[in-house]
Amino acid sequence: MKWPTWDQALIAAIVSAIVAFGVRRLRPTRATEFVGPAAMEFAFVASLYSVWRMAKNLPLTQAEGAVERARDIVRVQELLYLPSELALQRFVVDHEWLSWFSAAYYATMHVPGIVIFLVWIYARHPDAYPRWRNALAIVTAFCLFIRFVKVAPPRFLTDLGYVDLSVIHGMDVYGETGTGVSSQFAAMPSLHVAWAAVVAFGALAASTSRWRWLGMAHLVLTCFVVAATGHHWWLDGIVALGLLWIALGLDSLGRRAAHAWRKARADGTNSPVFEHLEPEQVG
Repeated sequence: MKWPTWDQALIAAIVSAIVAFGVRRLRPTRATEFVGPAAMEFAFVASLYSVWRMAKNLPLTQAEGAVERARDIVRVQELLYLPSELALQRFVVDHEWLSWFSAAYYATMHVPGIVIFLVWIYARHPDAYPRWRNALAIVTAFCLFIRFVKVAPPRFLTDLGYVDLSVIHGMDVYGETGTGVSSQFAAMPSLHVAWAAVVAFGALAASTSRWRWLGMAHLVLTCFVVAATGHHWWLDGIVALGLLWIALGLDSLGRRAAHAWRKARADGTNSPVFEHLEPEQVG
């Protein structure tokens, strides 16, 4: 599947932002009250996607040290008694339909999954939307920053027996080094798992419908296919989940700080900023 390039996404973001600002100048109606904020949110998400795609053009595509760090991850996982990705991959390879499904899910569900979630939570649970949009932005920023420390995925350790299921089934999303959707050596952490976790935990937190469990199913399947295809280590997903937990904490901290600041401004003389002033100075 061919995804939009970073510049196409950036153009879409700029156009959406212009639409949002233009709508604000119109007479308020039900339509403008919906289109304006929706266009601004689309601009935000398109910008986030553009940054993600642009990251592959950063100096992250050299293999220096990446394979060695991957071998270090193998040793750490053995110390932690984590299951072997190689054993999982061999099981999947022995079942042709499962091998094809894993490659297809990895290649096609990453971006549509998060887009569908954002549209759904914006439309059905607008009060919960800002928290999970912020969490998505923060965890994506964390993942892109950590990519400066290059780590090779399992498929590069062919001497251990790993294969690239995406290439085998003709669904390679990376292409030649540095020419695909993202960096070849950005295994740690897994952005696939981070985004799927936003979908899963966001759906569970926002909704009481039984359909919310589809988000958790998406996370479980994503964790399965990223390892089965040879694109990520288990630790890549574990770190991604930890980063999402931190992102949610930062969002909560920011909300409390913003609430305290607004309350201080509303209280006026009760604000610590004004405690040292005389009443007539405050008034």
